[in-house]
Amino acid sequence: MWHTYHSVTSLEEALDILAEHRERARVVAGGTDIILELERKVRPGVEALIDLTRVPELDGIALDENGVIHLGPLVTHNACVGSKLIVERALPLAQACWEVGAPQIRNRATVAGNLITASPANDTITPLVALGASVTLRSMRGERTVPLAGFYTGVRKTVMQADELMTDISFPAMAAAPREKGMFIKLALRRAQAISVVNATVIVGFDPSAPAHVVSHARITLGSVAPTIVRAPEAEAFLVSKHLTDEVIAGAAQLAKAAAKPIDDVRGPAAYRLEMVQLTVARALRSILAGEERGWFPESPVMLWGEQHGAPAAPLGQSLTHTETGGEAIVTHVNGNSYTIQGANDKTLLRLLREDVGLIGTKEGCAEGECGACTVFLDGAAVMSCLVPAPRAHGAEVITVEGLARNGKLHPIQQAFVEEGAVQCGYCTPGLLMAGAKLLEERPRPSKWEAQQAITGNLCRCTGYYKILAAFDKAGRLER
Repeated sequence: MWHTYHSVTSLEEALDILAEHRERARVVAGGTDIILELERKVRPGVEALIDLTRVPELDGIALDENGVIHLGPLVTHNACVGSKLIVERALPLAQACWEVGAPQIRNRATVAGNLITASPANDTITPLVALGASVTLRSMRGERTVPLAGFYTGVRKTVMQADELMTDISFPAMAAAPREKGMFIKLALRRAQAISVVNATVIVGFDPSAPAHVVSHARITLGSVAPTIVRAPEAEAFLVSKHLTDEVIAGAAQLAKAAAKPIDDVRGPAAYRLEMVQLTVARALRSILAGEERGWFPESPVMLWGEQHGAPAAPLGQSLTHTETGGEAIVTHVNGNSYTIQGANDKTLLRLLREDVGLIGTKEGCAEGECGACTVFLDGAAVMSCLVPAPRAHGAEVITVEGLARNGKLHPIQQAFVEEGAVQCGYCTPGLLMAGAKLLEERPRPSKWEAQQAITGNLCRCTGYYKILAAFDKAGRLER
């Protein structure tokens, strides 16, 4: 899929490679978008991938002295979900990140990557535009900061140049409640692993010197209803200086509907999208009025990210270059054993495990991060191995389903699957076992809801999941 894979140790090195290769190179952080694009051949001409995941200090989430929050380019969606700062001072962003994919995807996919992909249906763009975010772009020529609202020029089009790298996402922290409240709502065709039919962010400020619920300012942004994320300025202006009554909420929602210019596509007709804009904006405003803007966002999210809490891998001692014709061998540890592999430099981790290591328990179901059959642990976190470049395994610790049993004894989740008859055709089973094993690390006695969240990225086409969920419950009660 690519000719050369560069694992760099500094931003400067990455920028130097970008300056040389420009359109023929792409940066990899999570890789959940670019790997699919290369597999589907929608990125012709890309010859080199530049892996930033071993560069130190790019995963920070911080509040500066001016009240501005900064996200580094390696900040993942799960990192935002698990950040107290983001939940308390940028709740709509945390909610949007929670809606992206499934735990395995959120452990790899970065917020910066979501912005750069530039789909109007991408969830994190909507709250960040509402929050007034800017992005910092850096190249060997210098650095510039661009308001996120001006970053997009069309569907999957941005002002970013081929030699630029996004190094920072910044936005003012929301004022503490009740001074300012916000909410993100997503409508999709299923509850997880789905692209938005419509999404909306509503942020409302309240005048502390006026009677309760008098609006001082408002920001409403809409996704998946135009070529780019759009604001609803007439609805925002309508809310100012008004109490949030039912009548005012209905009027603002109607004006927000007028700001959308959707199209018909496979996920829904334009007319439906228009009605859903009105519904979601009204719902968000009503939730804010009632103090229920946190909505469905969990107090303790299921992450599947291990003891390291999704932290990037340890830095490399030196930069590495893997090529399809030779270069560095991939030296990795799988289930406690060391492997040195040549000729897998242009493969995914899934293919390396099956074809080069010979561990065929990890299955390929969809090859696009939708089914979870290929779930493995990479440096402690559950990931979809079909979306991980094989060279990322260099120096990493990988656990597959074959590594769950220890000293001849099945892992509790494996034993529970046997006892509850949770295996049907068995194709999805390895991924479900991996999700279950990682869940039990986080929640030794998981609730049904926690088990359901853990397997949102795992599809079983044989059952209604009843036996699977029963096995998760039993595994929490088995002795370890």
